[in-house]
Amino acid sequence: MRVRHLYLQIWLAFLGILVAFAVLLAALWWTLPDDHEGPPFADSVSSLVAEALGPVAESPEAVQARLTRIAAEFPGRITVLDRNDAVLAHKGELLPAPEGGHPKRGVHHVRGIGPVFVLRLDDGRRVLVRVDRRPGPRRFLPSLALLLVTTAVGAFFVVRRITRRLERLRGSVEALGGGDLTARVPVEGNDEIARLAESFNDAAARIEKVLTSNRTLLANVSHELRSPLSRIRMALELLDTGARPELQGRLARDIAELDSLIDELLLSGRIDAQGALREDPVELLALCAEVGAEFGAAVRGEEIPMVGDERLLRRLVRNLLENAQRYGAGSAIELDVATAPSGLATIAVMDRGPGVAPDEQTRIFEAFYRPRGMAESGHGAGLGLALVRSIARAHGGEVLYRSREGGGSVFEVSLSPGKRSGI
Repeated sequence: MRVRHLYLQIWLAFLGILVAFAVLLAALWWTLPDDHEGPPFADSVSSLVAEALGPVAESPEAVQARLTRIAAEFPGRITVLDRNDAVLAHKGELLPAPEGGHPKRGVHHVRGIGPVFVLRLDDGRRVLVRVDRRPGPRRFLPSLALLLVTTAVGAFFVVRRITRRLERLRGSVEALGGGDLTARVPVEGNDEIARLAESFNDAAARIEKVLTSNRTLLANVSHELRSPLSRIRMALELLDTGARPELQGRLARDIAELDSLIDELLLSGRIDAQGALREDPVELLALCAEVGAEFGAAVRGEEIPMVGDERLLRRLVRNLLENAQRYGAGSAIELDVATAPSGLATIAVMDRGPGVAPDEQTRIFEAFYRPRGMAESGHGAGLGLALVRSIARAHGGEVLYRSREGGGSVFEVSLSPGKRSGI
C-alpha cells in the first residue's frame, strides 16, 4: 500500500534506517570475533579456580566430581583441559580447544559455538567457559530500544512540522486556483519552505494586481463605449425616417450588437469578480417558461425550487434560446427542466438544426470562439455560450453539448439547487 502523506514517508524512512541499524549491529555483535584480552581480574581469579578444581595430581574422576559440585547452577558449558589439551572434566557438551595458539586468558571466537572464555591456570591447565545466556545483549537491547523510540518520536514531530507547512502551502495554491486571489501563506522560519512561501505570496500578489487591473480596465472601457453608442442611437432616432432606411436599419443592428457585446463583457467581469452575485429564491420551471415564451419555445418539466442569482439564470436561459434560434435553422425549440439522479437541476435546450462538428463540441464554450462558417455570418461575438458556462459554474454546475438523436443539438446545463459555493 502506498503512503500518500509526505510526513509519513519521511518518518517511515527514519524508522527504516533505525531498524536496519539495529539489525546490522545485532548481527555484528553475534558474528564478529571478539579476541580481546579478558579483564584484569582474571589473573586474581585463576588461583581461586585452581584451588576449586583441586591439585593437578588428582585423578580426572576427582576433578569431575569437584566441577559437578561447584558448577551445578552455572548456565552454560565448562571444559577443563590439562597442559596437553586432554579433557579432565566438563559440564555440558565438550568445548573444543581454540585453534591458533593458546591464549592465557581472553574471549576466543569458536565457529559454530560463539565466544568462549579461556582461562589458563598457573599449573598449566586451561578452563573453557561458554555462557548460554549472554549478559551483553540484555544490557544493550534496552538502550537500543530507547534510542529507537526516542528517535522515532522526535523524528515524527520534526517531519510533521515540515510537512504541515507544505500542506498549508498546498491549500493556498488550491484556493488561488479556485479564484480566491487573496490567498496567502504565512511565512515561517528561514529555510527553503519559507522562501517557497514568499515566492508564492509574491506571485499571488502579482496575479491579483494584474487581474484586478484587467477587470477595472474592462469595466471602464465598457462604460466609456456605452456613452457614444447612446448618442449614436439618439442621433439615428432624430434622422428622417425616409432618408436611406436601409442604412439606418444596418446602423441600428450594429449598435444593438455592440450594446449586447458590452453587456455580456460587463456581466462576465462581474461573475469573475465573485461577490456581485445574489442569492434569490427561484422557481426554475416558471423562469424558463417566462423566458421561453419570448422565443416561442415549448417548455415542459417539473417545478424545481432553488437558490440562485435570478438575473444570471435568466440570462443563461436567454442565451441558450438565442443560440438555438440563431443556429437551429428555423426548427422548433424545446426546453426541458428536470432533476438528475445526482440531485442537480438540469435545463436542456433542443433544436433540429445542423448541429456542431465533433471536433468543435468542446470549443464552442470558449470565449470569442465561433464554429467554422459562423464567423462570416456576422452573428454574435462568441460570448453567449462562454457566459452560459460561467453562470452554470458559478451555480455549482456545468454545461455540455451532445448531438440529438435524429439530428439536431442538445445543450444541457446542470445547476446545484442549494446554496452555491462559487457565489
